[in-house]
Amino acid sequence: MTSRAGEPFDLGRASAEVGELLTVPLPATGPTTASGDPATGEWTVTQGPGFRIVPLWEGDPMTGVYAPEWSDAEEAAEARLSSLAEELDHRLGPHTEVPLHVPLLRWQGGSAVDPLFEALFRQDLYGDLVVWGPVGADGRRLALTLGRSDGDQPLVMAALVSDRAVAASEESPSP
Repeated sequence: MTSRAGEPFDLGRASAEVGELLTVPLPATGPTTASGDPATGEWTVTQGPGFRIVPLWEGDPMTGVYAPEWSDAEEAAEARLSSLAEELDHRLGPHTEVPLHVPLLRWQGGSAVDPLFEALFRQDLYGDLVVWGPVGADGRRLALTLGRSDGDQPLVMAALVSDRAVAASEESPSP
């Protein structure tokens, strides 16, 4: 699924990669593109107008896993996300949370959504965003999320940087 398959979660590495992400050039315009590892095709990066998304960690496949191991795996993934968020809170200040349920419902219903949200959904990153920013002199936003494509697929933690506000409408989608 991602280029991070089989790598253990390392808080120091993830924190450093997030710091590097804040310095990468972002395309001002253009299409959204997802790239994969040349050898395996596994997802490595998605970028589009004003944003870049990268995988930080991928868990084990959940095929044949049932409760309580299932719950344990989800709790461990959430703990990894929380530990990285806590680390970033110390460096960047407190984060906010951006729920994605409204844009996800709109997208699933065939409506257009912000290109950043569409890029997240195309990588099966449906989890709410943990967002910092504006950060630095250029006012970028940084976010983390956790998601998976379906029940037996691995959980994936990803980070994104955007040169624009990261916010989802709280309005309910039209029926």
